[in-house]
This record gives sequence, C-alpha cells and structure tokens, in this order.
Amino acid sequence: MRIAFYAPFKPLDHPRPSGDQIIGRGLFTWFGEQGHQVRDISRLRSRWIYWHPLQCAKVVFELPRILTALRREPVDCWFTHHCYYKAPDLLGPTVCRKMQIPYVLFQPSFATKYRRKLKTFPGYYLNRWALSAADHAITNRRQDLKDLARIFAAKQLLFVPPGLSLERFTRDEEAGKSLRQQWQVGERPVIVTAAMFRDDVKSLGLARVLESCRRLHERDEQFVLAIAGDGCKRPWLEELAHHLPGDMVRFVGQLQPEAMRAFYSAGDVFVFPGINESLGMVYLEAQACGLPVVAYANGGISGVVDQGKTGFLTELDNDAAFDSAILRLLHDRELRLQMGKSAMSYVQVSHDQQKNYQVVEKVLQDLLLRQRHERTVLHEP
Repeated sequence: MRIAFYAPFKPLDHPRPSGDQIIGRGLFTWFGEQGHQVRDISRLRSRWIYWHPLQCAKVVFELPRILTALRREPVDCWFTHHCYYKAPDLLGPTVCRKMQIPYVLFQPSFATKYRRKLKTFPGYYLNRWALSAADHAITNRRQDLKDLARIFAAKQLLFVPPGLSLERFTRDEEAGKSLRQQWQVGERPVIVTAAMFRDDVKSLGLARVLESCRRLHERDEQFVLAIAGDGCKRPWLEELAHHLPGDMVRFVGQLQPEAMRAFYSAGDVFVFPGINESLGMVYLEAQACGLPVVAYANGGISGVVDQGKTGFLTELDNDAAFDSAILRLLHDRELRLQMGKSAMSYVQVSHDQQKNYQVVEKVLQDLLLRQRHERTVLHEP
C-alpha cells in the first residue's frame, strides 16, 4: 500500500518527545517494515492552530502543495495519527475528498464538553468535522470508544491495544548490571522513573515520586532512585532531590530510545504516578523489561497495567497507599521478581506491536478492496 501519514498534534521528528509521538513513530516505522510505501505527508502542526491566524494561513498553502504532490505520486489512503480538539486534522478530509481515497484515523478522541468552553469550542467543531469525514477510526484507548460511537457506526470503529516493539524492549541483564555498577548501587534496590521535565503534570508526577522517596527515606528505607528525562523544570526537581542523600538519587538526563532498555533493566521497580495520563507508553516499556509498576489508578493506565499482577495502581492523590505499594515491592524481592515476569508475559501477549498493528493493516487493506470493488461495479456496463 501507498500511505500518506499525517500527525497533526506533533510532527514525527519533533525534538520534544512524548508517548503519542513514540506511538506515531512506531506505526510509521512498522508500515515501512511491512513493505508499504509510507510518506510523512505534512509537518503542519495544528495544536491550538485556530487561535493563531498565521498558522491557520499555512493551511491555505499546504493543501494545494499536498494535492499537487499526490497527483504526481498518488497514494492509496490517508492515515492521520492522533487528532482531537487541541489538534484537529485540517488537511485529511479535503485531500481525501478531492483525491477520492479512504480516510483513516488512529487514536482520535471526541468529547462534547469542549463545545461549551470558549477556548476549545472551535477545536471541538473542527475535530468533529474531521471525524465525520473519516471512513474508519481506530483507537488504542477503551475509554474513547463510547464517545467515538456518537460519530461512527460500529463497523467503522475498532479498538486495538497499544503496541510495543518487543525487539527493542526486553530485559538486558548485562546492560542493567553495568549501569548499576556506574551508579554504585551495591545491594540496594533501584527505583526507576522517566518523564520529560515539562512545566505540567509530568514534572508534578516526578515531584511526587521524589516526595514519596523522601517519606520512605525518613523511615530508614534503603534504595536508589534513578530519574531519566530533562527539561525546564530540572532545577526545581533537583532542589526537591536535596531532601534525599546525594548517593540516593541519580539524574541520568534525557536518554535516546535505544538507551532506555538498559535504563529499565538496571531497575527493580518502575514508579510514576501518571496524573491524568491518557495512556503511558513508559509503563509498557518498563514492564517489557521485567519491571513491576506503581502508578495511580487514573486515566488510561489501567489499560496498560494489569492491577495486582504486573503492578499496583493506587487511588489518585493517596500518598499512604502509593508509599505502601512501593514499600511492598522494595521489601519483597520474590514478589517483584514474580510480578516482573508477569509484566513481561503480559506485554508479550496483549501489547505485541507486530500482532496488534496487523489488525490496523487489515483495516486499510479491507477499505481499499471495498473501494476498488465499488469502482468496478460503478463502471460496469
């Protein structure tokens, strides 16, 4: 297949990584690995675009550019990754109508509450326009299914669990051992956490990990906390870390994707609250590398962590429960090893990218077959 791939929320090569971008890159790469001709069709970022007139003007120039390019080198379908009220797809519906090609959305979302707010109502209606034009919607979040069913017929809507490359994420004992030696861990268990140090809930979540570790340290618990990530809130987080002994915290910086496997493999437990986390690919990555998880039972985390089997999900903002979950895994080596093995198995069975994305591929293939059949019938004498 020849696929035009578009990510309106954030271009695939954007320097500021996120879980959504990881999913987009994974899809793009996977399509290519299956032999499909996949093109990153536009870098136009539509995040809050409707409140920025100069950005809106770019749409006027981007549409004819894309149409010209596709007439010269046609594609079989248009595939948009992650559109919602903040980042509606302003290109796909028009291009697909003019080129008469299927329009597919992956990880869209829809919520009527945004039509009642001044800041978000333009995005709500623009996103609804795009959703209404789509031939099929594929979501990796079960909580989105009910809302999307307001727009799509059941046959147009599909849930596919989020997928992870099991080749890239698996436990590497040697690499983990090497990092533990660098960090001078000794016999202490290692808590690992990872997020960008942005001025939002990501840094707030890291702050809660640090606060939890401070409370555990005050109870004379012995461990090492390793934090992967970087950003504008680093000075604030480092200040919070001063409440812990210097040899108890390691800020390892922002790691390239290929280095994260070793980072997870150096840990014993992955801890990150995930405040209002829509999905959380880091939880899948950590579990694939054999780590049990401690997080909040909110957002989409329950869709990627098997409560009580691969991790502990505690009530939002319940510090005592959060601390107790970490403490239980720190104290019980056999439990964390058992849950770590269960975590690896869980990801392999339910979140194998290769298996899950084959379902996505089939949706596209079926749409193309149906379109070709309809065109054949239309041109029959």
